[in-house]
Amino acid sequence: MPRIEIYTSPTCGYCHAAKRLLRAKGAAFEEVDVVRHPERRAEMVARAGGRRTVPQIFIDGRHVGGSDDLHDLDARGRLDPLLAG
Repeated sequence: MPRIEIYTSPTCGYCHAAKRLLRAKGAAFEEVDVVRHPERRAEMVARAGGRRTVPQIFIDGRHVGGSDDLHDLDARGRLDPLLAG
């Protein structure tokens, strides 16, 4: 299983949607709450090429984008291969 990291905030509906999709796929992920750990937001922005919104999702270090990007990958049949490693 690949390493999945997702930067989130607790009140973000898109974050919840992305986590629901990952859970439905049986994928374990590491969550970084940027509200509880604001010092990690700069790390997220740097890793995400300047994108400041949450969620920002990384699979094996590769930035896949936000919730819409994750759902788009799934719709195009490209998420499962990434999750398979």
